Amino acid sequence: MQKLTDLREGQKARITGITGDRRYLSRITSIGLNIGCPLEMLQNVKNRPVLVYGRDTMIALNRAESERIQVEVQA
Repeated sequence: MQKLTDLREGQKARITGITGDRRYLSRITSIGLNIGCPLEMLQNVKNRPVLVYGRDTMIALNRAESERIQVEVQA
């Protein structure tokens, strides 16, 4: 498994795990990111927020939040 920050732009993946405290998990799931959710990496530039497309919307996550999300790359 890879972290969300390991994806390259244009890669598609599915969320396989999310780790963090209750507040973080509540926030992430409330914006529609949960286990099984398909994503597409739109922007992944070092020292910048990660921009992904999931659930018919663009979502920006800071790098620390993105490190806690495990994904499986889709072929």
